[in-house]
Amino acid sequence: MKAPAPHAAPAAATSPGSPPFRFYDNRQKYLAFVTTCNEKSAIARRAAHEVALLRPTPPAVRLFDAGMGDGTVISRVMRSTHRQFPTVPMFVVAKEISLEDVRLGLEKLPDRLFEHPATVFVVTNLNYSEAPRLMPRDARLAAALNWQEVRLSGGTAHEYAEQIDELDSALAGGWQTRPSATSGNPLVVRPSVLVIYREDHKFLLDGVIPKPGRIFEHYDLILASQPWRARMGADFKVRRVLAPLARSLAPGGRLLAIQSWGHDPALEIIQQLWPDERPFQVDRHMLLAALRRELGRDAREFNLSAPPDDKAVFRYEMHTLPSEIGNRIGTSTLFAAWNAAIYVNQIEDERLDAAVASGSYVDATQRVLQKHGGLWFNDEAFVVTRRRD
Repeated sequence: MKAPAPHAAPAAATSPGSPPFRFYDNRQKYLAFVTTCNEKSAIARRAAHEVALLRPTPPAVRLFDAGMGDGTVISRVMRSTHRQFPTVPMFVVAKEISLEDVRLGLEKLPDRLFEHPATVFVVTNLNYSEAPRLMPRDARLAAALNWQEVRLSGGTAHEYAEQIDELDSALAGGWQTRPSATSGNPLVVRPSVLVIYREDHKFLLDGVIPKPGRIFEHYDLILASQPWRARMGADFKVRRVLAPLARSLAPGGRLLAIQSWGHDPALEIIQQLWPDERPFQVDRHMLLAALRRELGRDAREFNLSAPPDDKAVFRYEMHTLPSEIGNRIGTSTLFAAWNAAIYVNQIEDERLDAAVASGSYVDATQRVLQKHGGLWFNDEAFVVTRRRD
């Protein structure tokens, strides 16, 4: 069956006056991807290697997640941190703009607070240059900052979960967004910070609990997993994300950055329909070179070496049973594989109409699954460290 032209016009244009559609914010595709693929567990395993190298200083081991998502990765990293530092207070800040993801992430918090009671967990919708310091740089926005502190009572995870469930109205008020008229990006209506910890550990955590107006931005571990759109340029990614995060590292701190790398069966599916598609053109070497330029003279404070492929690239897979990949592949497996391929490669809905209408995506997906015996993906990782001296 003939594939659609790589640059065919979309079948239905966005209606005049409506904000542009952003594929990467499509909740259905995102949730289907994270439940059928094991990327988050693979990232958490990779982050656990960095946790083992941390040398925190009082008063706490400090973690920053530059995109909490549904909370799977940061909750697993907190598990690894507890194993490594079972008696050290833990300060965790998670950046997230999506109200649904904040709710999903907080659902995983009660068990972490039960196992590691000396934990302060903070979630904020501030941007990358402001979230580590928990304070907007603009004086007007700083004055309007929605700061909420929640002290959980009780001694069981069930009790903590009940109290977190009661935060729905507070979250709805603090995590409102509106779409940008030009880009479609969600814009924060009100900058918000939510601080959660156990009331019975307030005295112990007094030096760890952040206070409004007190800048705190030096972290032992910063996790930046897929924090940008693949097609954005290196300078944009560095200026908006990497450079602010690198400057927020404590001496000896480690910034683990992870992004899609391609060269895998998922990209092969996409290129059968759009042969010229090259979504991952900015690799770790380009990012680190751009970061060195952006940091200027401060670059001497950091280790900015790019690891070779055998150290940087790791693989994750779509969950399938061996019996599912054969001469005939079930519809649900094909749909899951297609969804994962277009999600990771960030193909907008407007470009999918011709492939879906013709059915060519089914043939392309089935051929690749049969060829490789399943579907897998490549991510690349690199670490920026701040020198202790």
